[in-house]
Amino acid sequence: MRLLSFDNHGTATVGVRIGDEVIDLSVAAPELPRDMIALLAAGPDALSAAKQAAASAGAGARRPVEGLRHLTPIQRPDKIIGLGKNYMKHVEEMKADVQSFPGMFLRVPDSLVAHNQPIWRPEASDTLDYEGELMVVIGKGGRMISREEALSHVAGYACHNDGSVRAYNYIPSAVTAGKNFLNTGGFGPEIVTADELPPGCKGLRLTTHVNGDLRQSADIAEMHWDVAHLVHLMSTIFTLYPGDLIATGTPSGCAAGSTDPQWLVPGDVVRVEIENVGVLTNPIVDAPRVRGDFDVRR
Repeated sequence: MRLLSFDNHGTATVGVRIGDEVIDLSVAAPELPRDMIALLAAGPDALSAAKQAAASAGAGARRPVEGLRHLTPIQRPDKIIGLGKNYMKHVEEMKADVQSFPGMFLRVPDSLVAHNQPIWRPEASDTLDYEGELMVVIGKGGRMISREEALSHVAGYACHNDGSVRAYNYIPSAVTAGKNFLNTGGFGPEIVTADELPPGCKGLRLTTHVNGDLRQSADIAEMHWDVAHLVHLMSTIFTLYPGDLIATGTPSGCAAGSTDPQWLVPGDVVRVEIENVGVLTNPIVDAPRVRGDFDVRR
């Protein structure tokens, strides 16, 4: 099942995509939770009910995908855990040392934007980089989860562009800053439930294109720490909750790994694709020069 969040006249709404249509679950199954985190927390029975409702939905619950304003599938997760140094070729290109534990940082929700929404190049630096990644979505919470049980805690997977402002990443004490500028990362377009994909997405290919040019390509199986191991490791540190996100690291090919980095500039379009998971597309724009209070809809 392909779950997504979209803007319905100013209200965040959960839907199921079937082909070229989206089923509005608030219409097709009004008894189900209206929020993605609550829907995931309600467990397998709720997800099964959502799937059945979508399959039998009438015309009043259906709308075309074309023209839909996507929201990030989960707007306000309890935590967004970013992991790095997980593809050895990327470690090599960054001239980094192989560690016994993945690089780790946290992202804030406002650093992410939805499918087709613009990623902002901040005023602070022009070193905006792309990082295509697999995003893991937690469905069943827990702590001290064994590696053997870890995948049973995963609700599904999505595409992620872990946009990074490298001038800050290069400062050891400011890695988290470089990952958290407003609207610098992409997430979406939807969550594909784990039952439709190979365990841990192993064998699926991840690619990143910039303006149609292939920049990154890797098999998810190339991850040094696989999904089960990452969920296990993170649960030894955090209590994981439904809707928590784990970004699993990027393969080689990012701009920072080049001797002549081609940083993202306004007008560029970044496309992250994971086989059977989806395609996440984000144009690049300069961050608006806004001072004071303002509202950015997700």
